[in-house]
Amino acid sequence: MVHLQQKYRGQILLSVVDLHALSIPQDPHLLRKNILDMTACLLACGINPKETILFQQSMVPQHTELAWILFCTCSVPRLQRMTQWKEKKETTKDPSVGLLTYPILQAADIMLYKSTLVPVGEDQIQHIELTRDLSKNFNQHYGPVFPECSMLTGEVPKIRSLRNPSNKMSKSEASERSRIDLTDSPDLIVEKIKKAVTDCTSELSYDPVNRPGVSNLLDIHLALFDDIDLDDILEESILNAEDTGLYKQRLGQLVAEKLSPIRENVLRLQADPGYLIEVLKDGAKRASDIANVTLNEVKIKLGLR
Repeated sequence: MVHLQQKYRGQILLSVVDLHALSIPQDPHLLRKNILDMTACLLACGINPKETILFQQSMVPQHTELAWILFCTCSVPRLQRMTQWKEKKETTKDPSVGLLTYPILQAADIMLYKSTLVPVGEDQIQHIELTRDLSKNFNQHYGPVFPECSMLTGEVPKIRSLRNPSNKMSKSEASERSRIDLTDSPDLIVEKIKKAVTDCTSELSYDPVNRPGVSNLLDIHLALFDDIDLDDILEESILNAEDTGLYKQRLGQLVAEKLSPIRENVLRLQADPGYLIEVLKDGAKRASDIANVTLNEVKIKLGLR
């Protein structure tokens, strides 16, 4: 995101999506902490609130207002066909309506700002397709309002769990050993990567289908260091006579060194919650100014104004 911030100066909006978090039960105190922690992490990674509009989703009520309008244009069967819904309902006891409909809120997040470029992981591609369909459907029925959005995927579309590489790396996974947190100490990062699930083959190779664990470690390496490619990593491993175990040790040190200054910035920002709140409030005001224009245009098209 930082390189996009430099390329699209003043045109990027980033939201801490607390309303999406409510689609599953949340502890209120922990949710509040997570909102500020996420804000601190984004800033620590290089997001500049003067150049990027960074805001808390629930501070801009136009998101839910547009979402309701979109709810009324989308069929239930369409949502039930979404891959993530099919997966979530099998692993969630009494899944909420919010869990079913959150792709529509996500579409509202995008459409409210007439966004044309959306950075996503591969697991979100279907949701962008839904957003395009909702935009097209609205435009056809009521007149042109929303542009078509395009997806922007990185060279590494998904980082996977260190404990179960069939799943993506996520804070929602129960095991803290499954992920690397920006607040992890260098020693803890080294230990987590050392104990990451791989396989019994000693040499290093990239094969996401047959060797997902090892391939995930290589993806982490590539995601953090954009000045190298896969061939560079594999060639260095051969030169060093490095097996998977030795590579884990080297990668652990590299990741720990790379994330160390970010960790220090996160801890510094977490110690000043007042500043984080002001950043979110300022971003919400700027986002609301844009959202109001779009929502007013939508209401005129619908006959609400």
